[in-house]
Amino acid sequence: MFKKIVLDNGIRVVTERIPSVKSVSIGLWVNVGSRDEDHREHGLSHFLEHMFFKGTRRKSAKELAQEMDGLGGEMNAFTSRETTTFYTKVLDEHLPKAINILSDVFHHSLFEPVEIRKEKKVVLEEIKMVEDDPEELLNDFYLEQVWKKNPLGRSILGTLETVSSIRRDDILSFLEKYYHPSQIVISVAGNFNLPQLSKLLNRAFGRYQNRQDYIPVRTPPAMDTGVYTKKKSLEQIHLCLGIPGVSQTDKDRHAINVLNTVLGGSVSSRLFQEVREERGLVYTIYSYPSYYQDTGLFTVYAGTGVKSARQVIQIILKELKKLRNEGISSKDLRKAKEHLKGSMMLGMESSNNRMGQLAKDELYFSRFFSMSEVLRDIDSVTKDQVFRIANQMFDPNSYSLTTLGPLSKKELGSEILYS
Repeated sequence: MFKKIVLDNGIRVVTERIPSVKSVSIGLWVNVGSRDEDHREHGLSHFLEHMFFKGTRRKSAKELAQEMDGLGGEMNAFTSRETTTFYTKVLDEHLPKAINILSDVFHHSLFEPVEIRKEKKVVLEEIKMVEDDPEELLNDFYLEQVWKKNPLGRSILGTLETVSSIRRDDILSFLEKYYHPSQIVISVAGNFNLPQLSKLLNRAFGRYQNRQDYIPVRTPPAMDTGVYTKKKSLEQIHLCLGIPGVSQTDKDRHAINVLNTVLGGSVSSRLFQEVREERGLVYTIYSYPSYYQDTGLFTVYAGTGVKSARQVIQIILKELKKLRNEGISSKDLRKAKEHLKGSMMLGMESSNNRMGQLAKDELYFSRFFSMSEVLRDIDSVTKDQVFRIANQMFDPNSYSLTTLGPLSKKELGSEILYS
């Protein structure tokens, strides 16, 4: 059962009680991410997320980790392009202790200079690690090319230069600017008593204040088209074909999810079956939509041999053209809907996943979507709707191809998108 409460200071709390489970997940979501940083702050949201776990006035980083381990639970955080999230998952009987730990981390972290220096080394190694992961490296290069004039196209981690230059004052200023109660949502899913939860959260977070109330100003990016290559000594060519998508709140998002399922979002999809199963040209190929507050992106990823690269790209383009011209069959529509509904219902058996979905509903829509409502929305998608979207989106003039590996743009051919 869904309930929403507002703490004394204006922090929104969204909850869903699931009495059939023994766990409870709590997430503190802040409406700020890497796209909200200016060029000097690049990587600061992610670095700050790390620093919250490096010791408080009451406990050292080691003591915090030991306390959570002693509960048999987990506590972690992650940064996206639009949000920063701190979360914990424990057995329901440990809910009060988990809230106390999360509150201690959020309110009393010290951000000591010695810890900042140490954590810089950790994050710098994390940035270097991307260089050894072709898929991650390509993703950063890809977004940098298609959204090169917008902060949304920058990597979440920052660069070696920007992270190295972070100072304690930068962290405190960023907190003061963005971490206001009006920009915070606490999401809770699992087995809990709501009156007890309300009391615990109000005591832990209801007095938190911030002098500023800054709402992030976000500019939607324009997408660059064309062919972009980055030479690197690899055994494969890794590629992303990018297509303009829609925002998180667009009414067509469910139809795009259906379209994605048919094209490359499952092992029975057209791309997986044609490129991998029938021709054996890849190990990995898939497509996925990305949704943001004011824009979106549709991506096809593949990793293939140098000699097969042009053939794989041409097959992808052929499948996109086929969808644009013909749409999908009733059978494909039915299968895609069942796949989406099944995946969603199975995913929502996790209190962590439910916690995340509750928070996103509140941040992007300021309302709750029940499972039955989402399933109805998926069921309402029609063939005509999917055909209209495919016809609009899959226009070769709007494509952007980005590759990583031992092929140059000249070797690949700048005309490949239109061949």
